[in-house]
Amino acid sequence: MTDKFMSLTQNIDRRRVLKGGMVAGATALMPGFIGRAQAKTPGLIVFGLSSYPPGFKPWENKGTASTTVKVQQFRGLLGYGADGQPRSELAESWKILAGNKFQFTLRDNAYFHNGDKVTSADVKATYEAMAAKDSTARLRSRFAAVESIETPDARNVIITLKDADVTFIDIAASPHAGIVSAKALAADAKNFVGAGPYKIVNIERGSRIEMEAFDKYYKPGYPKTKKLRFDAFKDENLRVAALEAGDADIIEYLPWQSMDSVGKNSRLKMDVVNGPFMYLTFNFSKGPFTDPLLRQAVGHAIKREDVIAAAFFGRGNVLGGIPLQDTSPFYDAKYQDRWGYDPDKAKALMKQAGKAGGFSATLLSTAQYGMHKNTAEVVQQSLAAIGINVKLNLPDWAKRVTLGNRGQYDFAVMGSAGDFNDPDALTKFMDGSLSASYARSYGFKDERISSLFAAGRQEASLEKRKTIYAELQQRALDLAPIIPINWRAQGYGYQNYVSGFKNIPGFLTFFSGMVIENVELG
Repeated sequence: MTDKFMSLTQNIDRRRVLKGGMVAGATALMPGFIGRAQAKTPGLIVFGLSSYPPGFKPWENKGTASTTVKVQQFRGLLGYGADGQPRSELAESWKILAGNKFQFTLRDNAYFHNGDKVTSADVKATYEAMAAKDSTARLRSRFAAVESIETPDARNVIITLKDADVTFIDIAASPHAGIVSAKALAADAKNFVGAGPYKIVNIERGSRIEMEAFDKYYKPGYPKTKKLRFDAFKDENLRVAALEAGDADIIEYLPWQSMDSVGKNSRLKMDVVNGPFMYLTFNFSKGPFTDPLLRQAVGHAIKREDVIAAAFFGRGNVLGGIPLQDTSPFYDAKYQDRWGYDPDKAKALMKQAGKAGGFSATLLSTAQYGMHKNTAEVVQQSLAAIGINVKLNLPDWAKRVTLGNRGQYDFAVMGSAGDFNDPDALTKFMDGSLSASYARSYGFKDERISSLFAAGRQEASLEKRKTIYAELQQRALDLAPIIPINWRAQGYGYQNYVSGFKNIPGFLTFFSGMVIENVELG
């Protein structure tokens, strides 16, 4: 009771700062008011973010909070629906003309927020800007693979890639591929004008973003609710308190420790999916884990259930193989139990590697996020039981990223998700032909894995792709470029009067802001 009262009190203090008064806070504590007090304002959605977005540029990946806001301002040729399947956005239709050639036909009623009509010239200018050498676009390498962009008329775009790529539809649907006005971009390279369902009308930097529906949005009747406000709650306890007190209609990153109470609250609903996952990366250039036998030993030594209990309050599932959802057509159960807990097998592998007496290693993680720190501590305890002495290095997140990119670690804790629900999204974690990234093991390169990823992208036949990814999974399990640990639950909480919101399944959970246009309050 005390913790809940403290959280509510902190929330009231925050609202005093934002609103300049005490009335709203006092009202929230009045008997009978908690639950529907402030958030259900007619025509206004209040969405609680996990942090204030560090940026709003349409093509950069600055985290989930930033993505949730920017998909209200910007839309791509395609997007994702609540079922996780690509859907029409600025393009009303699309055709695959060949393995490397795609045609998109734009809607006739799509307009940018400055009133200009969306044309094929805007698509061409956007994709070329993303592919530029100095671009900071998340998908720069994918658009650099474009051979040509033809604009036969204002509504049609024909994109030819250098190589066949069946995943290009997912690239066109990514929230990081928003189309912007070419005219505005030409006048000012920092002026990004989009065509999304909402536009920003006011910003209280660090705390709040207010938006209103765009009256020329290309989907008649949408967005369903005309005003949208994002409130930033860096503290997860404040975010949950805002939901429980009725000060937010929807919140992202519902904390794992709060899921039980929210799930039992008749005034609230939650939508939880297993999308992101935790895993270990290794230094392949130096140190003990250049030996695959020792990487495999680690895989068998970790008590994954203990990680789920300690870091995620029991919310998640063991991941003993390559991270593919069981709903994927490429999922094969025989590749999913490779890393079962087996300390005797781990010791045997260490003996085979000439390390029967044990060894020492430094594990890189971060103390900034509890799930990373707690995962590292369980891994440390598990490996101690087989004779591996693990020293933890727990800097802040920014330094952890820097050390990971530089390869200044023996092995490291990571948590992430793919960019779309296809095995090709795993290139982010296992394709060593890409430029160095803290998300992958430092120095790992395997020509066969890279060629299998390339073959999977270029093959149109589902059955042939299954064969390709089966071989890839087996090789990845043998070489252990990563050691998966567990799926973690990712949840949104919202009031029971909210309809139309959906946590998009799988890796796409972080893109669920795309469906806010469907939300109604009533």
